Amino acid sequence: MPWGSDDGEPADGVVRAMTLVLRLEREAPTRTAVLEAAAAAALALCLDERAAPEGEWFDAVATWAGAGRIRKLSRRARTAHWRAVQEVPGVTVGELARALVPGPVDDVPHEVRRLQIGGTELPADEPGPPPAGRPVIWLSPEVEQTVGKAAAQVGHASMILATVLAADGADPALALDAAVRPAARDDWARWIAALDADATGRAAWESHGVVPVRDAGFTEVAPGTVTCVAARGGTP
Repeated sequence: MPWGSDDGEPADGVVRAMTLVLRLEREAPTRTAVLEAAAAAALALCLDERAAPEGEWFDAVATWAGAGRIRKLSRRARTAHWRAVQEVPGVTVGELARALVPGPVDDVPHEVRRLQIGGTELPADEPGPPPAGRPVIWLSPEVEQTVGKAAAQVGHASMILATVLAADGADPALALDAAVRPAARDDWARWIAALDADATGRAAWESHGVVPVRDAGFTEVAPGTVTCVAARGGTP
Protein backbone atom coordinates (compact mmCIF):
# COMPACT_ATOMS: atom_id res chain seq x y z
CA MET A 1 0.00 0.00 0.00
CA PRO A 2 1.52 3.39 -0.97
CA TRP A 3 2.31 5.80 1.83
CA GLY A 4 -0.78 7.92 2.46
CA SER A 5 -2.25 7.11 -0.93
CA ASP A 6 -5.87 6.61 -1.87
CA ASP A 7 -5.26 6.92 -5.61
CA GLY A 8 -5.37 4.74 -8.69
CA GLU A 9 -8.06 2.86 -10.58
CA PRO A 10 -8.79 -0.90 -10.54
CA ALA A 11 -7.26 -2.72 -13.49
CA ASP A 12 -10.47 -4.66 -14.21
CA GLY A 13 -12.70 -1.55 -14.04
CA VAL A 14 -14.75 -2.94 -11.13
CA VAL A 15 -15.11 -0.40 -8.32
CA ARG A 16 -14.82 -2.09 -4.96
CA ALA A 17 -15.26 -0.70 -1.48
CA MET A 18 -15.32 -1.67 2.15
CA THR A 19 -18.60 -0.64 3.77
CA LEU A 20 -18.39 0.79 7.27
CA VAL A 21 -21.72 0.55 9.05
CA LEU A 22 -22.02 3.08 11.88
CA ARG A 23 -24.48 2.42 14.68
CA LEU A 24 -26.30 5.68 15.31
CA GLU A 25 -29.21 5.02 17.64
CA ARG A 26 -31.58 7.79 18.71
CA GLU A 27 -29.45 8.30 21.81
CA ALA A 28 -26.35 8.65 19.71
CA PRO A 29 -22.84 7.91 20.96
CA THR A 30 -20.14 10.55 20.80
CA ARG A 31 -18.52 11.42 17.50
CA THR A 32 -15.12 10.41 18.85
CA ALA A 33 -16.32 6.98 19.99
CA VAL A 34 -17.83 6.24 16.58
CA LEU A 35 -14.70 7.32 14.72
CA GLU A 36 -12.39 5.29 16.95
CA ALA A 37 -14.58 2.24 16.46
CA ALA A 38 -14.60 2.76 12.68
CA ALA A 39 -10.81 3.08 12.55
CA ALA A 40 -10.38 -0.11 14.56
CA ALA A 41 -13.01 -2.07 12.62
CA ALA A 42 -11.48 -1.32 9.22
CA LEU A 43 -8.08 -2.56 10.33
CA ALA A 44 -9.45 -5.45 12.39
CA LEU A 45 -11.06 -6.90 9.28
CA CYS A 46 -7.78 -6.69 7.37
CA LEU A 47 -5.86 -8.35 10.22
CA ASP A 48 -8.51 -11.03 10.80
CA GLU A 49 -7.30 -14.58 10.19
CA ARG A 50 -10.12 -14.99 7.66
CA ALA A 51 -8.42 -12.29 5.53
CA ALA A 52 -5.07 -14.10 5.65
CA PRO A 53 -3.90 -16.43 2.85
CA GLU A 54 -6.09 -19.53 2.78
CA GLY A 55 -8.78 -17.63 4.71
CA GLU A 56 -12.31 -17.31 3.36
CA TRP A 57 -12.03 -13.52 2.96
CA PHE A 58 -8.54 -13.43 1.46
CA ASP A 59 -9.49 -13.10 -2.21
CA ALA A 60 -12.03 -10.34 -1.57
CA VAL A 61 -9.72 -8.32 0.66
CA ALA A 62 -6.61 -8.82 -1.49
CA THR A 63 -8.43 -7.85 -4.69
CA TRP A 64 -9.80 -4.71 -3.06
CA ALA A 65 -6.57 -3.66 -1.36
CA GLY A 66 -4.52 -4.45 -4.45
CA ALA A 67 -6.69 -2.40 -6.81
CA GLY A 68 -4.75 0.80 -6.08
CA ARG A 69 -7.48 2.39 -3.96
CA ILE A 70 -8.64 1.53 -0.45
CA ARG A 71 -12.10 2.97 -1.03
CA LYS A 72 -14.60 2.90 1.81
CA LEU A 73 -18.26 3.87 2.07
CA SER A 74 -20.08 4.66 5.32
CA ARG A 75 -23.71 3.84 6.03
CA ARG A 76 -25.75 4.29 9.18
CA ALA A 77 -27.93 1.77 10.97
CA ARG A 78 -29.95 1.39 14.12
CA THR A 79 -32.14 -1.18 15.92
CA ALA A 80 -33.27 -4.00 13.61
CA HIS A 81 -31.13 -2.83 10.71
CA TRP A 82 -28.04 -2.90 12.90
CA ARG A 83 -28.89 -6.41 14.08
CA ALA A 84 -29.48 -7.57 10.51
CA VAL A 85 -26.15 -6.32 9.24
CA GLN A 86 -24.36 -8.47 11.84
CA GLU A 87 -25.21 -11.41 9.59
CA VAL A 88 -23.21 -9.90 6.70
CA PRO A 89 -19.56 -11.04 6.79
CA GLY A 90 -17.43 -8.51 8.63
CA VAL A 91 -16.04 -7.37 11.98
CA THR A 92 -17.81 -5.28 14.64
CA VAL A 93 -15.92 -3.11 17.15
CA GLY A 94 -17.45 -1.69 20.31
CA GLU A 95 -21.00 -2.25 19.07
CA LEU A 96 -20.58 1.06 17.23
CA ALA A 97 -19.03 0.20 13.85
CA ARG A 98 -18.96 -2.85 11.62
CA ALA A 99 -16.54 -3.20 8.70
CA LEU A 100 -17.88 -5.46 5.97
CA VAL A 101 -15.82 -7.63 3.66
CA PRO A 102 -15.07 -5.48 0.58
CA GLY A 103 -16.83 -6.10 -2.70
CA PRO A 104 -18.20 -4.36 -5.82
CA VAL A 105 -20.12 -1.21 -4.94
CA ASP A 106 -22.97 -2.15 -7.30
CA ASP A 107 -23.44 -5.60 -5.77
CA VAL A 108 -24.14 -5.36 -2.04
CA PRO A 109 -26.41 -7.52 0.14
CA HIS A 110 -29.97 -6.41 0.74
CA GLU A 111 -29.20 -5.77 4.42
CA VAL A 112 -26.61 -3.20 3.34
CA ARG A 113 -28.39 -1.70 0.35
CA ARG A 114 -31.31 -0.54 2.49
CA LEU A 115 -29.06 1.43 4.85
CA GLN A 116 -28.81 5.19 4.33
CA ILE A 117 -25.53 6.78 3.34
CA GLY A 118 -26.45 10.29 4.51
CA GLY A 119 -27.54 11.53 7.91
CA THR A 120 -24.41 10.48 9.75
CA GLU A 121 -23.70 13.81 11.43
CA LEU A 122 -22.94 14.00 15.13
CA PRO A 123 -21.95 17.07 17.13
CA ALA A 124 -18.33 17.60 18.05
CA ASP A 125 -17.40 16.39 21.53
CA GLU A 126 -14.46 17.10 23.82
CA PRO A 127 -12.60 13.84 24.37
CA GLY A 128 -9.56 15.45 25.96
CA PRO A 129 -5.94 14.59 25.16
CA PRO A 130 -5.19 11.06 23.95
CA PRO A 131 -3.63 8.59 26.38
CA ALA A 132 0.15 8.83 26.50
CA GLY A 133 1.96 6.59 24.04
CA ARG A 134 -1.20 5.54 22.21
CA PRO A 135 -1.25 5.89 18.39
CA VAL A 136 -3.39 8.84 17.31
CA ILE A 137 -5.24 9.72 14.15
CA TRP A 138 -5.30 13.51 13.95
CA LEU A 139 -8.16 15.02 11.93
CA SER A 140 -7.50 18.07 9.79
CA PRO A 141 -8.61 21.38 11.32
CA GLU A 142 -8.80 22.85 7.81
CA VAL A 143 -11.61 20.78 6.26
CA GLU A 144 -15.07 19.94 7.55
CA GLN A 145 -16.07 16.30 7.30
CA THR A 146 -19.31 14.55 8.12
CA VAL A 147 -19.05 11.60 10.48
CA GLY A 148 -19.48 9.25 7.53
CA LYS A 149 -16.66 10.88 5.59
CA ALA A 150 -14.39 11.05 8.64
CA ALA A 151 -15.10 7.39 9.42
CA ALA A 152 -13.82 6.39 5.99
CA GLN A 153 -10.75 8.58 6.40
CA VAL A 154 -9.76 7.22 9.81
CA GLY A 155 -10.31 3.73 8.43
CA HIS A 156 -7.75 4.54 5.73
CA ALA A 157 -5.43 5.99 8.37
CA SER A 158 -5.45 2.92 10.63
CA MET A 159 -4.62 0.66 7.69
CA ILE A 160 -1.81 2.89 6.43
CA LEU A 161 -0.39 3.23 9.93
CA ALA A 162 -0.41 -0.55 10.38
CA THR A 163 1.40 -0.98 7.04
CA VAL A 164 4.11 1.50 7.97
CA LEU A 165 4.54 0.05 11.45
CA ALA A 166 4.99 -3.40 9.93
CA ALA A 167 7.57 -2.03 7.49
CA ASP A 168 9.47 -0.69 10.51
CA GLY A 169 9.39 -4.08 12.19
CA ALA A 170 6.70 -3.13 14.71
CA ASP A 171 3.43 -4.94 15.39
CA PRO A 172 0.78 -3.60 12.96
CA ALA A 173 -1.92 -4.50 15.49
CA LEU A 174 -0.76 -1.51 17.57
CA ALA A 175 -2.80 0.64 15.19
CA LEU A 176 -5.99 -1.07 16.37
CA ASP A 177 -5.79 1.05 19.52
CA ALA A 178 -5.53 4.39 17.72
CA ALA A 179 -7.29 7.34 19.34
CA VAL A 180 -8.96 9.94 17.12
CA ARG A 181 -8.58 13.63 17.91
CA PRO A 182 -8.84 16.99 16.11
CA ALA A 183 -5.40 18.39 15.35
CA ALA A 184 -4.24 21.77 16.61
CA ARG A 185 -3.62 24.21 13.77
CA ASP A 186 0.02 24.80 14.69
CA ASP A 187 0.79 21.09 14.74
CA TRP A 188 -1.13 20.58 11.51
CA ALA A 189 0.83 23.30 9.72
CA ARG A 190 4.11 21.71 10.85
CA TRP A 191 3.11 18.27 9.57
CA ILE A 192 1.79 19.57 6.26
CA ALA A 193 5.04 21.48 5.71
CA ALA A 194 6.96 18.23 6.21
CA LEU A 195 4.63 16.42 3.81
CA ASP A 196 4.95 19.15 1.19
CA ALA A 197 8.73 18.83 1.38
CA ASP A 198 8.56 15.14 0.43
CA ALA A 199 5.53 13.87 -1.48
CA THR A 200 6.26 10.23 -0.52
CA GLY A 201 5.50 10.96 3.14
CA ARG A 202 8.64 9.20 4.32
CA ALA A 203 10.31 12.37 5.59
CA ALA A 204 7.26 13.23 7.71
CA TRP A 205 7.28 9.72 9.17
CA GLU A 206 10.98 9.81 9.95
CA SER A 207 10.96 13.33 11.42
CA HIS A 208 7.50 13.56 13.01
CA GLY A 209 6.20 9.98 13.13
CA VAL A 210 3.12 10.82 11.03
CA VAL A 211 1.74 9.39 7.80
CA PRO A 212 -1.03 11.14 5.82
CA VAL A 213 -4.28 10.19 4.17
CA ARG A 214 -4.73 12.05 0.89
CA ASP A 215 -8.31 11.91 -0.33
CA ALA A 216 -9.21 11.00 -3.89
CA GLY A 217 -11.77 13.81 -3.96
CA PHE A 218 -14.96 11.90 -4.80
CA THR A 219 -16.97 13.47 -1.96
CA GLU A 220 -16.81 16.55 0.27
CA VAL A 221 -13.17 17.57 -0.30
CA ALA A 222 -10.89 18.38 -3.23
CA PRO A 223 -8.61 15.68 -4.68
CA GLY A 224 -5.30 15.40 -2.84
CA THR A 225 -6.61 16.95 0.37
CA VAL A 226 -4.90 15.61 3.49
CA THR A 227 -7.88 14.72 5.67
CA CYS A 228 -5.97 13.26 8.59
CA VAL A 229 -2.59 11.98 9.67
CA ALA A 230 -1.84 8.91 11.72
CA ALA A 231 0.86 9.13 14.39
CA ARG A 232 2.70 6.14 15.80
CA GLY A 233 2.34 7.25 19.43
CA GLY A 234 3.76 9.82 21.78
CA THR A 235 4.14 13.45 20.75
CA PRO A 236 4.73 13.78 16.96
